[in-house]
Amino acid sequence: MASSRVFPVVRFVVKGSLAGGAIYVAYDQGLLGNGSQGAEALKKARAALPPAIQEWTNYTGWELPSTPKFDFSVSESWNTGVQATVSALSVAPTKVREYTQDGWKYINDLIK
Repeated sequence: MASSRVFPVVRFVVKGSLAGGAIYVAYDQGLLGNGSQGAEALKKARAALPPAIQEWTNYTGWELPSTPKFDFSVSESWNTGVQATVSALSVAPTKVREYTQDGWKYINDLIK
């Protein structure tokens, strides 16, 4: 009976620890900083991941396809995403008001 009460607490603690660890690693590696810090973290990951994956595939005996090569600017994409989010948040009150007015008009037309 007591184990049924302990299991959810243990599960919560484990999930919270994993989430906290992920946030700590992201912060420590510079992923939560500005765009240039994110670009540096991506360069470090690009340098570290292929040898680690190769070692893992040699260990397991699996063969993975080669990774595609692409030119991608993290800082441009980050800035575009931030600008789109801020733009959406800045027009949100106006849009909510417009949609509310349209909804009331629609309901009033249905009632008449």
